[in-house]
Amino acid sequence: MRAQLLRLADHLRESYWFVPTLMAFAAIVLAGGMIALDSYEGAAWMDRFAWLQASRPDGARQVLSSIGGSMITVAGTVFSVTIAAVVYASGQYGPRLLSNFMSDRGNQVTLGTFIATFLYCLLVLRTIRSPEESDAAGFVPNMALLVGVLLALCSLAVLIFFIHHVPSKLHINNVIEEVGDRLLHEINRRFPTFIGEGGDTGDRDAEVPIALRADATDDESADRAQFTASKTGYIQMIDNDTIMELASEHDLVLRLQYQPGDFVHAGRTLVEAWPPGRCDQDVSEAVQELFGIGAKRSALQDLRFLIDELVEIAARALSPGVNDPFTAITCLDWLGAALSELARRSLPSHLRLDEDGRLRVIAHPETFEGFLGQSLGSLMQYCARDVTTALRFIHVLAQISIDCDDPGRVAALGAYAAKLETLSRQALNDSNFEPIAERCGEFRRILAEPDYKRRLRDQAAWLGGLA
Repeated sequence: MRAQLLRLADHLRESYWFVPTLMAFAAIVLAGGMIALDSYEGAAWMDRFAWLQASRPDGARQVLSSIGGSMITVAGTVFSVTIAAVVYASGQYGPRLLSNFMSDRGNQVTLGTFIATFLYCLLVLRTIRSPEESDAAGFVPNMALLVGVLLALCSLAVLIFFIHHVPSKLHINNVIEEVGDRLLHEINRRFPTFIGEGGDTGDRDAEVPIALRADATDDESADRAQFTASKTGYIQMIDNDTIMELASEHDLVLRLQYQPGDFVHAGRTLVEAWPPGRCDQDVSEAVQELFGIGAKRSALQDLRFLIDELVEIAARALSPGVNDPFTAITCLDWLGAALSELARRSLPSHLRLDEDGRLRVIAHPETFEGFLGQSLGSLMQYCARDVTTALRFIHVLAQISIDCDDPGRVAALGAYAAKLETLSRQALNDSNFEPIAERCGEFRRILAEPDYKRRLRDQAAWLGGLA
């Protein structure tokens, strides 16, 4: 259930109707409260101030009608501009970035402000009456009218903000920064543990039940229970805390077949459990509620989705129809920052233990090499065709290497430099390929020396082709 609630919260965050609806309800409550206050207090006190005299029915109607009419007109304009901006961003930067613009609080609050002001004026307007229109005395909610004028001033300020916000939001550097900041935030939040307490990254196969091992025979693998997906779509999140509690409560070992971001078919196995004798219908229903499945990928728990967004922007920028290497360079810089953070961290084992040190969950292994391939590996074929971007690619590899202490990770970075050199040799002519080959060779030679970090710091600008 928690997974479904978090998925619903993420859906509401990306909707254009939720915040404006809340603000509209707030306007209804405010209008009712101010009208009640006017009925109780009256507006005689306003006549004591020369600049704040009580309005008459006709004047109050004109003011509220003007404010309300202008607000709904501006709201329509704001909505049109917002949709145009979303369409532009989707076509220019990629459809997967559409959620970033849909979840922008600035646009949601702007639209909600104008709708709320219009609704407030409409509700207050209907309570105004003159003595000729009824047998009772006339009524003008002057304090409510004053609040309506203040809301109009606030709406004007919001409109000025919106005019600045839309072009700023669409600036490519700001788009990349937003994705990169969230990627860095998620790395800092999630590591070094994912589900339970991550064990050592060494050989732990002895603790895995035989039925759940990758090399289990058909007879051995039959000794396990399987829980299938009830719907088709992308796994947006897994309730990590509850899955550990479920495994501990029923004394089970659970192996996850999918991770957030994977596409699953209805009927496919989501989780395998051992021993099968402890798995009843209640456990099956509980497992189903652990997974939030939707129509699209989400950044709730999927670091790969954020990486893919930066990769998509860079790949589009390097396409022949766009040919914008400097946008790709910006994406490379942010991907390099994320990989540098990962290079400094000890990633948890895929074998997750409970508080008593017993194996409870077998998750998908997360490795530095995997993230490196998802990011720079996906961009390498595009960067190899452009000299400027290829040199920046080497510079990013050098910056990541400075933060690496693990020999295996350093070797992986050197291997990517060799792959880039091979691809560039195939894509470029000799004159363009020469600086790339020189820098790739120098980078690999530096990595082979014991004091490679000092040498990389001294020659980082040269490796990037900036000096």
